[in-house]
Formats: sequence, structure tokens, C-alpha cells
Amino acid sequence: MLRHRTSRPGRLTRSAVAVSALTALLSALPAAPALAAPAAGTGPTPHLDAIEQTLRQVSPGLEGSVWQRTEGNSFTTPADDPAGWLLQTPGCWGDAACTDRPGTRKLLDRMTADIAGATRTVDISTLAPFPNGGFEDAVVAGLKASVAAGNRVQVRILVGAAPLYNANVLPSSYRDELVAKLGSAAGGVTLTVASMTTSRTAFSWNHSKLVVVDGRSVITGGINGWKDDYLDTKHPVADVDLALNGPAAASAGRYLDTLWGWTCQNTGVFANAWFASSNGAACRPSLERELNPETVPATGNVPVIAVGGLGVGIKDKDPSSAYRPTPATAADTRCGPINLHDNTNADRDYETVNPEENALRALIAGADSHIEISQQDVNGTCPPLPRYDVRLYDLLAGKLAAGVKVRIVVSDPANRGTVGSGGYSQIKSLAEVSDTLKARLAALNGGDASKAKAVMCQNLQLASFRSSAGATWADGHPYALHHKLVAVDGSAFYIGSKNLYPAWLQDFGYIVEDRAAAAQLDRDLLAPEWRYSQAAATVDWSTGVCPS
Repeated sequence: MLRHRTSRPGRLTRSAVAVSALTALLSALPAAPALAAPAAGTGPTPHLDAIEQTLRQVSPGLEGSVWQRTEGNSFTTPADDPAGWLLQTPGCWGDAACTDRPGTRKLLDRMTADIAGATRTVDISTLAPFPNGGFEDAVVAGLKASVAAGNRVQVRILVGAAPLYNANVLPSSYRDELVAKLGSAAGGVTLTVASMTTSRTAFSWNHSKLVVVDGRSVITGGINGWKDDYLDTKHPVADVDLALNGPAAASAGRYLDTLWGWTCQNTGVFANAWFASSNGAACRPSLERELNPETVPATGNVPVIAVGGLGVGIKDKDPSSAYRPTPATAADTRCGPINLHDNTNADRDYETVNPEENALRALIAGADSHIEISQQDVNGTCPPLPRYDVRLYDLLAGKLAAGVKVRIVVSDPANRGTVGSGGYSQIKSLAEVSDTLKARLAALNGGDASKAKAVMCQNLQLASFRSSAGATWADGHPYALHHKLVAVDGSAFYIGSKNLYPAWLQDFGYIVEDRAAAAQLDRDLLAPEWRYSQAAATVDWSTGVCPS
């Protein structure tokens, strides 16, 4: 994409068309009756309140199993590191050689420490293949420490397996590998291991990344336990998790019970789930409810909403939902001759069992001043999936039209795989994002393309990810970004496994509203990310960079 520098434009007058269009868009979001005030001591939580209202309308029947609001949480932090809850890989900002990776060490240490403290259960989920290398070592070290302390621990490990790509992901082999690595400690650990694909035709499988211990501590985000991508490489993937303890961890456990409930019912040689265990143990669909039944006591005053999705194949719809959306479609969401049914933009029932999608849109809808999006992509693998979430783009276009500053950082398109999703990017150029935003802005402004471009260039920042001053890692590979992060107004943010582009997987994450944590997120991740990525910007309101 060509770019040129212009003089920094003055603030444009908001057109009546843009404002009325944004008002109509926001009013179309799900709404519900006012809720009780948050618990004393947490302070105002306007973003969480609005998101909770949305979830109560869209997916009321999934409260407690797929989504849940809890108060009284705290971040898991070492005494000498107040921001230690933010777990980044590799964490070597400014160093293209990245020989020292403090963020990765912090993540692995946190995993080991949490698991070492297990007295009853360890629940792990991720995308296949199974955790290996240093990730597997962290799990094993933690389990050995727990057993050495006199505990007997039930361990579930669940991976989502994409068809064909993971035909060799065998739970029985991984069980045997773990038993061998545990050695004498294996007698104190009961392993249940499974891989699952809920729908081959709709490309749906587990994509959540969770480590839940005793229903009281949780690590979650976008990080897969793959040594070749994160550890044993000179060009590690940039990614982020968070660590919480308190009632929110139990929400994650209940979500995993939901996934295991389907998995245990669909195991077999030719079924969509494969299962193996140690000591002849049976599949445990309700492990968390059985072994961690008591209410987790408050550990702090951080309010969060845990929210996930069931993808396709686990549950068709939430029958208690009264949600009646207007389908949002656009001609350019379809690509090529082969296109699947559009769950993202035109399937009400799908939305009711995937509340995370409306939750993220509601988070963005509530932004008053600025939005930061750090994602692998905001456009999907098209074909066969739809190219983008129309309502998401329309919300972003409406926010730009209203003068809200929007920053989007995505993985370098040079990471694109040979079939679109084979690498850490699904686009060929950042123009795919800015052109779509410009088109949606034009639609809000009665088709005025020049006005749409002016509004976009005054309020948008769009760049591919960099973590140092160079355009690539020291070995010449482009920077790969795997964040699933949305932050608004310096007060609320989402970290989890859910992508903003169309993808019909089982995902999970947390929306947090806490200004101190949001400030730490900005200082330690968002600010350094933009410090280095800004040089790759194709649109930047702050410097006048604008597509020609």
C-alpha cells in the first residue's frame, strides 16, 4: 500500500448522518432491564454492566456454564511484581535477537507454581498438539511438587483438533508420555486426556487455553503450549495471557465441565472425540462441580465477566433466549465459489450459544474516547468462512465517525500461510482492513467515499506488529502476533482466546474493568507495542499517514 504524509487535519465536524447512523447501530445492540449495583468497594463498572445486560438478553440460559459475572477477584502477582498477572511471550521488547525472554520465563514459572499448589484438580485446555517442551515440563514439575506435598490430584487435559492437521494427536500417547515423565509421582495423579472436534463441516473445535487449579486460580489467554512456536525458535510468537484467582476461576472450571460434558458423550474409535486415562479412570464430565463444589471466597475486589462460546456442534441454541437480532450482511463478506453458512453475521441461534461475540461487540460499543485492538487478524479465512464480522466493522466505523480514536495492530501479513490460515496472518495487506473500514464508513455517510476516508484518517491508527526497531526479528522472520486483546477507555479490557474475525470455535476469556490493571496493561504491553509498530503504520492520525 502506498502512503503519503499530509498535514495533520483539524477536527472534522460530525455529520448528522454519521451520528444518527451510529445511534441506530448502538440502539440495535441487545439490551436488558437495569441490574443491581455492583458490590461495594469495586467502584463504577459501566462497561461490565452494559456487557452483562447484553449477555442476559442473548444467552440467559448459559449463565454459570458459559458466562458469569463475579466480584471479589484478584490478580495473581508475585510480591515484587504488581503487574505479574500480565503474562507475555516473549517479553523482549526492543531486542530483535530476543536471547533473553523474561515474559516467557514468567509464564512458565506461573504455570508451575499454580499447579504445584493443586490439592484436588488441575484442568488444562488448549489447541492441539498437546503441550510440549518447556510447557510440558512446567506441568510435570508442578504435578510432581503437588504430589510431593502429599496431594492426590485429578488432571484433565483437553485439546481441540482440527481435522486432518492433527490426525496424529493421540490422547493415549500423550498419557503414556506424561506418566513416564512423572515417574514415581504418577501414582498420585489420575490423568484423563482427550482430543475433540465438534464439527468438521463447520470447522469447530476447542480453541480455549486454560490452566485452572482447584477452581480457585486460572491462567488464560491466547498462548498455545507449543515449543516450536514460542520456545525453541529465534522468532517467537508474541502472545498474552492473564492470571486471576478468586471466584472467576470457578467460572472457567464450569466452562470446562461444559466442554467435557460433550466430549465424554462423543468418544469412540470413529467418533469426534478420542479419550484416554491412567489407572482405568472414567471420563469425568463434571469434575469441577464434583470436586470443587464450594463457593470460592473473595480474594480481592476486581470484578470480571468470564465469557466463552460453544462454537458449532455442542448446543444448537439457548431456548431461553428472547434475542431477536437483525441479520447483518454485506456483499463483500463472501469470497470465491465455496462459502459456508454465515454463522457470524446471519445466524441468531449460533449467537445465543456463543455469547462472547456479542460481549466483545458490547465492550467496543461502550467506548467513549479510545479503543485499542491487538489481534492476529480482524479479517478471517475467506473462503470458506465469511471475510469479516459486519457488526464489528460497523461499530468501529461508527466510533470513528463519532471521533473515538481507534488503534488496530495485527500480525505482519508476511506471516500469511499458503492457504490463508497456515501461518500467523490471514491477510495479504493491511489495505484489506482499512479498505473495509472505509467502505463501512461510506455506508454510514450515505456513500460519501471522500468523507469516509477523511474521518478514517483523522481517527484511526493501523499497523502491523513489531516488537523492536527493526522490520523483522534478527533472523529475518517477520513478527508474528497472536494476541486476542481489546481495551477501551483505559478502564476495561478483554484477554482470552477469542479472535475478532469469524471463527466458530470453543473459546474463553475474561473482561476486566479495573483502571489500575488497565494502566499496567497500557504501560507494559500496549505502549511498547505501538512504540515499535508505529513505524509500520499505513494509517496514523497522529502523524498524518493516510492511504493515497
